[in-house]
Amino acid sequence: MAAQYSTQKQRELYDLSKEILTHKSIPDKPEAETEVNQLHEVIVYHEWRYYVLNEPVMSDFEYDHLYKRLEALEKAYPTLISESSPTQRVSSDLSSDFETVAHLIPMLSLDNSYNAEDLGDFDQQIQKLTKATPPFEYCVEPKYDGGSIALVYENDRLVRAATRGNGTTGEEITRNAKAMKTIPLKAAFSKFGIHKVELRGEVLIRVDRFKKVNEQREKNGKSILANPRNAATGALRVKNPQEVVDRSLEAFIYQLGYAVDKNGENVLDQFPTHDEGIEALANLGFKVPTIERKVCATIEEAAAFCDHWQQVRDDYAYEIDGMVVKVNRIDLQDMCGYTSHHPRWAIAYKFKAKQATTKLLNVEYQVGKIGQITPVAKLKPVSLAGVTVSSVSLHNEDFITQRDLRLGDTVLVERAGDVIPYIVKAMDELRDGTELPIVYPAACPSCSSALVRIEGESVWKCENYNCKAQILRRLEHHVSKNAMDIDGFGEKYVVRFNELGWLTRIPDVYKLDYEAIANLEGFGKRSADKLKKAIDKAKGNPISRLLYGFSIHLVGKTVGKIFAAEVEDIRDLKDWSVEQLMELKDIGPKAAEHTAAFFADPENIKTLDELAALGVNMKRLDSERKQAPVLDGALSGKTILFTGSFQTMKRNDAKALAVAAGAKALSAVSSNLNILVVGEKAGSKLKKAQALGTVDILTEEEFLKVLENN
Repeated sequence: MAAQYSTQKQRELYDLSKEILTHKSIPDKPEAETEVNQLHEVIVYHEWRYYVLNEPVMSDFEYDHLYKRLEALEKAYPTLISESSPTQRVSSDLSSDFETVAHLIPMLSLDNSYNAEDLGDFDQQIQKLTKATPPFEYCVEPKYDGGSIALVYENDRLVRAATRGNGTTGEEITRNAKAMKTIPLKAAFSKFGIHKVELRGEVLIRVDRFKKVNEQREKNGKSILANPRNAATGALRVKNPQEVVDRSLEAFIYQLGYAVDKNGENVLDQFPTHDEGIEALANLGFKVPTIERKVCATIEEAAAFCDHWQQVRDDYAYEIDGMVVKVNRIDLQDMCGYTSHHPRWAIAYKFKAKQATTKLLNVEYQVGKIGQITPVAKLKPVSLAGVTVSSVSLHNEDFITQRDLRLGDTVLVERAGDVIPYIVKAMDELRDGTELPIVYPAACPSCSSALVRIEGESVWKCENYNCKAQILRRLEHHVSKNAMDIDGFGEKYVVRFNELGWLTRIPDVYKLDYEAIANLEGFGKRSADKLKKAIDKAKGNPISRLLYGFSIHLVGKTVGKIFAAEVEDIRDLKDWSVEQLMELKDIGPKAAEHTAAFFADPENIKTLDELAALGVNMKRLDSERKQAPVLDGALSGKTILFTGSFQTMKRNDAKALAVAAGAKALSAVSSNLNILVVGEKAGSKLKKAQALGTVDILTEEEFLKVLENN
């Protein structure tokens, strides 16, 4: 990596550091101002050596002495404290919420590959998109397994940091970013003529540091963190930046996403390749991939480099779950463009999911919120991709039967996508005859009611609505983040309040005795007030959340939004028949039947009335209203169908654009079809449309021109 400082400059800063270490008394203000500026420079230098290069030239004790000297001078002369001072990395000004901010350009996902053949296909796609002659030069770097971050610098100063969020907007975490010593508070972008820039990176915790953090948490009686990724992403969103410091979070920067001059003109073209842009960031003091980054002359060389890192990933200091292969030349990247999901000029080479064998010790049965019985395998603990796995869902009886799983089996366990533990198979060749069949229960493990398996479904169910386990699961679901999103109201609260007799029905959530809660051991007034505030906030939620929070079978978040858009008051659904519900787009017969049955029950309507009296919103919010149809779009009144493979977008994206322009999308060629948009390898639909003679047939390019004229 190119050095941020020349050899001579580093010597000067080292000598200056040693000199400052001899200073004792507090000088007058003019001398103090000079020394403060010197301390800014030497401390940033030593942080760069330690955190970016991992090559400190000074002991921790000496560094701490310099830092404390700066603190002492700033305390003596508060007017000397500046925004870019190293002491301002951690602020005590804590916010109660994170503001949502828009990224300057979207943070897209990556398309995935899993082998050299996929990379070969990717290479062919680059050739097709650019119409250039291979071989293409690729820059390959790690796919870090941490938390994505976007940094904005303006006038050389860090002005904002945000999480990836939904790719378009993220949560503003500037205070936490400033606490990371691998993120410069000030960087000389102006020497490149850059006035405003947005960088992309990944926040990580070293694997060895993660282990030490967990050891300390265990000593302090705290729950241990699941894995390095969770440790990093969790600390990004804590209210106190000191947690970022305590976990020693670091940020690797891997992309110059946006850069303009003072006139707002794009100035990224001064970096002809991705690699040159990364080297420029390295020169500015950012931590970037170095030995783990390589410019490869061919896709075959890129594939070999990816395979090498898959072999040595366990020896690397940070968690990575793959490598990212990027077209190195920026002009070729521009030719390739983007889909709504990912850049076409980059692809993630995902490492194989990690596998291990372990013993299947037992099977326990959990009761879900609608009575479904889920078998859970209890395993001899085994480490997979940095996480200790001891429980794995077996989904249903068929899953067990199909894999012929038995108690005592040695099983092959995999973390699918490095996330969800999964039993691949039993190693039947290792059986010694002591293994026992898994006998599925005939009665509910909670209430002992007989289990029922509905025809056409794969799960067994307890149909006792008053089963205690179901009641607890429904209450846990109701207060969960995806439903009513009552912050801090987790499973432990639900179980404890239920045991005390305070929480047996959903309305009980909204009439808790906060004074009594404050007197509980482990709570106190502050916790009770916080819970009250969260519950009061939840009362104003959209009715789609309330619908989802009732655990109506097959009524998920999306279906809840569809229903919410159709009624003024949630209770109006009692007047809808199954047939009327099924007329709504994307509503199937089962969801309609379960919804109609719920609202036909007088007890449920009584519950809704009770919730309304407790202040829970029953009315549709403006944000839930159906959008008015486009009446004057370029395709208003037209029917449209898409066939073949498209180059600039996916078919579903094209369909969405057409609908937004007023068209109605059809699923087959018929006499009602007005427009057929054809991509490559269009088949029988094109022939049928041509045979009709009444259908306008457009290429992908012609379709896009129609939209441009809208």
